[in-house]
Amino acid sequence: MMKAQHGHGVPGGGHGRRAPFLTSYALTLAFITFVSLLYFKDFSSTLHQPFLHHPPQRHHPRASPHRSRPRPHVAAAGVGNVVEKAASRAPERRLPFAVGAAGCDISIGEWVYDAAARPLYLEEECPYIQPQLTCKEHGRPDTAYRHWRWQPRGCDLPSFNATLMLEMLRGKRMLFVGDSLNRGQYVSLVCLLHRAIPESSKSMETFDSLTVFRAKDYNATIEFYWAPFLAESNSDDAVVHRVADRIVRGTAIENHAKFWKGADVVVFNTYLWWMTGQKMKILQGSFEDKSKDIIEMETEDAYGMVLNAVVKWVENNMNPRNSRAFFVTMSPTHTRSKDWGDDSDGNCYNQTTPIKDLSYWGPGTSKGLMRVIGEVFSASKVPVGVVNITQLSEYRKDAHTQIYKKQWNPLTPEQIASPKSYADCTHWCLPGLQDTWNEVLYTKLFFP
Repeated sequence: MMKAQHGHGVPGGGHGRRAPFLTSYALTLAFITFVSLLYFKDFSSTLHQPFLHHPPQRHHPRASPHRSRPRPHVAAAGVGNVVEKAASRAPERRLPFAVGAAGCDISIGEWVYDAAARPLYLEEECPYIQPQLTCKEHGRPDTAYRHWRWQPRGCDLPSFNATLMLEMLRGKRMLFVGDSLNRGQYVSLVCLLHRAIPESSKSMETFDSLTVFRAKDYNATIEFYWAPFLAESNSDDAVVHRVADRIVRGTAIENHAKFWKGADVVVFNTYLWWMTGQKMKILQGSFEDKSKDIIEMETEDAYGMVLNAVVKWVENNMNPRNSRAFFVTMSPTHTRSKDWGDDSDGNCYNQTTPIKDLSYWGPGTSKGLMRVIGEVFSASKVPVGVVNITQLSEYRKDAHTQIYKKQWNPLTPEQIASPKSYADCTHWCLPGLQDTWNEVLYTKLFFP
């Protein structure tokens, strides 16, 4: 009888082994069921993701085995961290216009020479570029400045897709607000988009401070509004605005902001006009007042005051469920070659290659104002995307318009004898660097 308990194939027998056998079988079945459920859930969610949720991969020329890896930034340490905190603050819900994620900090990387993929358009193909930015037309002899591609460390910038952007902007209004550097970025974006639009279905008009590009088939507009301080100032005339004594009317933005209302995407910038080297003059009251009450403020304090007013306007006038706001960081200048280790006593004139030192941060770029940008926008109640173009632009001493632009005043014999004396080391040739700014903006808008 004892053998019957351990026998095989005996009806009713084997009770001594059944309990552990059944336990093992049940555990195995439960494990298989659990894994199947997990796989089905993951597979099901994958099926429901649109193909645009991942940035398209691009082929890049194989890097030289001798090229060193990008080094971490040193000069901008601390400042960049504050800005990136504002730029990467995780939203509580999916942002409007978003179709995927970039996968890394796209502001950190290096410039790669890529004549096969750059420029993204030709100067002569875009009729919207102002003569201040058409370097080829005005005799620039070198072409390398058009062929550099920004390569982030850890991922690729999504390929700029003009048709996708136009479709996402269908029935929408996109508005750039700021100074001439913001206008250059605006024109760059129009150049990037206009080839995807039939000639009869697009137009551009200017109404005082407002310029409007229409993509008629998409019922979309891309606009630029001149407001170099964002707040009201004595430099608000879109044509005659070069004044030596700059005055900002405190936090008053209402006269400007009435043109901003209703925009679905707003891209702000302000920086260059604040760099006077002196305290800012702030008007308390109106420019129409006979007796003007003007006080002086430290630039950082005045800058923060105006940015806070802009954030408050965004919070009160833009719905974060269907609209987006961005702020583009400072555009560097390259006015002294000694800053990047060249003792020739020059500037951006005749520069043809980027700065290779990845820790470079020019003395003309205010770390204090950069810090203010990070602090103000990280405290916003609604997401404001910080488009950090400062560090990647610091390297591009070669990309300025230099002397290759329309000169509004006749050159003197002294200037002709010394071209560097009138070189523009502030603005940028198109096509060129500002196309990359728009690739970064494109990534922030669609792949945040």
